[in-house]
Amino acid sequence: MDKLKGIAADAGTFLTRTKQYTEEKIGNAEKTELDAHFENLLQRADRTRVWTEKILARVEAVLQPNPNVRMEDYVNVKLDRRPRDRENNLEFLGDAFLEAGSELGPGTQYGAALTQCGQMQRKMGQLEREFLQSSMANFVLPLKKFLDEDMKTIQKERKSLDVKRLDLDASKGKLRKSKSMEAQRNVNIEEVIRTAEAELRVAQTEFDRQYEITKLLLEGISTAHSTHLERLKDFVDAQQTYYSKCNEVISELQRQMGNFPGSLGGIMPPTTSAASVTPKENPSQPQGGRRKAKALYDYDASDPSELSLLADEIIQVYSVPGMDSDWMMGVRGTQEGKVPVPYIELL
Repeated sequence: MDKLKGIAADAGTFLTRTKQYTEEKIGNAEKTELDAHFENLLQRADRTRVWTEKILARVEAVLQPNPNVRMEDYVNVKLDRRPRDRENNLEFLGDAFLEAGSELGPGTQYGAALTQCGQMQRKMGQLEREFLQSSMANFVLPLKKFLDEDMKTIQKERKSLDVKRLDLDASKGKLRKSKSMEAQRNVNIEEVIRTAEAELRVAQTEFDRQYEITKLLLEGISTAHSTHLERLKDFVDAQQTYYSKCNEVISELQRQMGNFPGSLGGIMPPTTSAASVTPKENPSQPQGGRRKAKALYDYDASDPSELSLLADEIIQVYSVPGMDSDWMMGVRGTQEGKVPVPYIELL
């Protein structure tokens, strides 16, 4: 029975609030207005929530441009699953360079350059991964926590305040109606009025208490702004560190690429004309058969009869009667082929 009475009371309260809300909307009931300072606090809280959501959406789009991946990570978080650890685009690019360099021959200048690029791209991919992790931990997650906890608490208390205000205004309306009935009908309904006044006092007390609770939470937005400012500084610091380290890596890669003959900004390969370069000795007439030689530059073999060279490697060379004086036979392990004389220095 008590349970049924409670249900009936709740239903009556709900109907009273609905009636009050409807009459306010059509202008048939008065509404308690909040003071200007409180309204400003409400507006600032709303702006903070909206812009925090927009900023988070843009930052997440920068950290992970693929919307499908973002959705997958979001679902995993909601299901309390650990987001899948995946390689980023720079790491994929590095893998492609490394595989190409291996297939095309690390002993050639192009293959060696691809390998070098692959290693550096992989390194920048790792830097990107560290930047993403730092930004998520120090910026994205704290702002999400603010939205999920602080703002939801504020929204909950605001709704509770709206309910208390409806109850207060309904109590005011009930008291006015009781006094009006007494005046119009000239009857004594003091008991009804006292009951209405008691209900009004209770409603006013509950409204005032809820008003102060909500106001304190809204004023806490200033503290949240200060916290968000610190998180923003962390995000900018992470960006500065990331771009600075990437600049160091790419500058080193550019310097190394300049060492490959034929590359822009590097050492241009010498011509294979005997007239343009005078070797220290005439390698077409070596003494004692095979001799050691040091490769001065990288050289890509143009056909199967030639041997590719890597700068600074040591090979064996010998001359063949009748061979063009600009060339010698080079030997590296089981590999053998012609090498251009201007690219080597006899030891």
